[in-house]
Amino acid sequence: MNTALLIIDVQHAISVGRYAAFEIDRVLSAINGLSARARAAGIPVVLIQHEEPSGDFQVGSEGWKLAEGLLVADDDIRIGKTTCDSFNNTELQQCLQQRGIQRLIICGLQTDYCVDTTVRRALALGYQVVLPEDGHSTQDNAAISAPQIIAHHNAVLGSMSSFGVRAQVVPAAAVSIEG
Repeated sequence: MNTALLIIDVQHAISVGRYAAFEIDRVLSAINGLSARARAAGIPVVLIQHEEPSGDFQVGSEGWKLAEGLLVADDDIRIGKTTCDSFNNTELQQCLQQRGIQRLIICGLQTDYCVDTTVRRALALGYQVVLPEDGHSTQDNAAISAPQIIAHHNAVLGSMSSFGVRAQVVPAAAVSIEG
């Protein structure tokens, strides 16, 4: 089974300062560990960046850039997106199909927006999904804290079965890179 690692929206605007995701340094460490293992195994690493016509995520702006602590390689695949769904109006699906990818390891920011939406869409498309429980993060919202949001999504996404495939939710260190 062919695997790819998707790293979603690990960008400057939500990795530093007052908008920094919860425990961003720990999450970056988990993601960097996954990407190092993926690259060593020859597994594609896909860097997905949110883009907007203006504001914090305007292409080329400081906020749009990948987080300084994120390890990247020249042969990583880069995909821009304009919605929470990494598949919507992007070349992601075509890119994965061309490589025969059937299994996705999905990590990044933010848990309750782009990570959640992309995991659900990947399941709906029939991909086997692995969600490293410590490889995604978000910020507190008006109702609940970031740790509660993360725990909730780990529980919900890991228990969904209506798509015919399930998301496996495990610590990043326990993720089997090659499936």
